[in-house]
Amino acid sequence: MRPSTGYFFDDYSMGQRFEHATPRTITAGDAALYIGLTGARHAPHCALTVAQALGHGSSPIDDLLVFHIAFGKTVPDISYNAVANLGYAEVQFLAPVYAGDTMSASTEIIGLKQNSNGKTGVVYVRSTARNQHDVVVLSWVRWVMINKLENLENRASTAIVPSLKSAVDVSQLAIPAFLKPTGLTTQHTGSDKFFNDYGVGDIINHPAGMTIDETDHTLATKLYQNTAQVHFDAMHMEKSRFGRRLIYGGQIISIARALSFDGMENVISIAAINAGSHTNPCFAGDTIYAKTIVLEKHILRDDLGAGLGALTLRLIGIKNALPASVDHTSTEPNPNIVLDLNYTVLMPIIST
Repeated sequence: MRPSTGYFFDDYSMGQRFEHATPRTITAGDAALYIGLTGARHAPHCALTVAQALGHGSSPIDDLLVFHIAFGKTVPDISYNAVANLGYAEVQFLAPVYAGDTMSASTEIIGLKQNSNGKTGVVYVRSTARNQHDVVVLSWVRWVMINKLENLENRASTAIVPSLKSAVDVSQLAIPAFLKPTGLTTQHTGSDKFFNDYGVGDIINHPAGMTIDETDHTLATKLYQNTAQVHFDAMHMEKSRFGRRLIYGGQIISIARALSFDGMENVISIAAINAGSHTNPCFAGDTIYAKTIVLEKHILRDDLGAGLGALTLRLIGIKNALPASVDHTSTEPNPNIVLDLNYTVLMPIIST
């Protein structure tokens, strides 16, 4: 049973498994609220007619909302006492989720490493989300820095860090057999840029920015049922080095992804998140911008007239600076870069 004060780094052991409470039935109201909190605009999640033209029976829930709700299920057992969520790998969106589906989540501890300060440690976990039919809809790895209990002796210094894939192999992407790429058109999205219009190395400085309001990020973490103290508890965070609550890093991913719509309008869905890190904290009042770099292109289906392609992208979240002013090639730390995400999306190949 979970302690009332949550688990600390000292409580975890290799191979430990958690079946997380409580299952969550996702509703159309959740999807509408997510749009209100992020400004997400990609057509399959906004328009039933587009979703049906693509082959869905109803509008699929936004991939990142699925991720955040599943992630939120794991927080009470994994990151309630977190200092910060550090990164992601091997995130695979394996099946669509629709309003009315019920998700549950489980987690296995796959790595442990105590930090040199003796006060915190990094816990590596692999989590899985299933729907009511026991179909795996999402799996992911993340690592999180967690406080130690001061009255417990330091764990032995031996570190167990898992070997993780640098990217989800394209051959392992889950592509729904019913998907009809021709269902997404210029008339739906306002853009005539499809797979063939992007080249490796292309840089897109997305024009819009979004300022994070205190109420927005608080409501978002409640929507995701993410109860980590660093996001929820202002009194707790008064004693931290930041002196205030942190914005949940997943919300930064969602905002940056929403801002990327201007320039990446014809994305059908996210297939995988290959790697990602939160490089600096964000707070209420920060303004987020986004930049995308095209890293790879892959043809998945070469149908006559309209096929399906995968674009591997680097999405950079930037705070309080315009995207064009930020050098994404520098190896030096940049306080304005808050997110560095490598992910793979699906896009139609339209022959002209």
